Amino acid sequence: MPARLRPTAPIAADAILVGDPGRALVLAQELLQQPKMSNHARGLWGYSGVTASGHELTIQSTGMGGPSASVVLRDLAELGVKRAIRIGTCASLGGLGLGETLVVVAAEAPRAASSLPDPDLTAALEEAVGGVSGVVVSFDSLHRPEAELPSMAAEAADMQTAALLEAAQEHGVAAAAALIVTEKSDLGQLQDEELETAAKRAGRAASTILST
Repeated sequence: MPARLRPTAPIAADAILVGDPGRALVLAQELLQQPKMSNHARGLWGYSGVTASGHELTIQSTGMGGPSASVVLRDLAELGVKRAIRIGTCASLGGLGLGETLVVVAAEAPRAASSLPDPDLTAALEEAVGGVSGVVVSFDSLHRPEAELPSMAAEAADMQTAALLEAAQEHGVAAAAALIVTEKSDLGQLQDEELETAAKRAGRAASTILST
């Protein structure tokens, strides 16, 4: 039995990962036929079920920050997850506008090597999502505009993608990420309704990719 997750329903080999437990519920209702809660331990809500196309899929929340995402990914790998797509949020560091989606081609963290996503899943996301592809930098705390960036090439900042991709590589899980811009310094924050719409759109794309 994994150390943190306590599955109450079968875990699928393919998973969509989100930080927010509430977003996990939204996507489960959107993507799964009669979803069953597969985890509620530690408030990390997870759901498993079958998509409309008949594909088994798990939707699991990872909590906030890299350490939480890493240990959840490790538990999922132990439970048999082989492929995972993160549908997350980020803050724009430049040209990305609110509501746009960044398909991650590399994730950096201060004083750490870059973590790379699975190339096949990433290529499929680029085609399906139709957003911008680029680099995300992951911080241990909320990004501050004055913070030093490990790379000036970063399009956005978040709190867990680098750690998640690193853990996926370590545990043999093919992983990729698509991040919705919810913050931009000169524009404020994305409205909740717009975020839900964007998350559903990205979730549908991820579900389609994982069903092939």
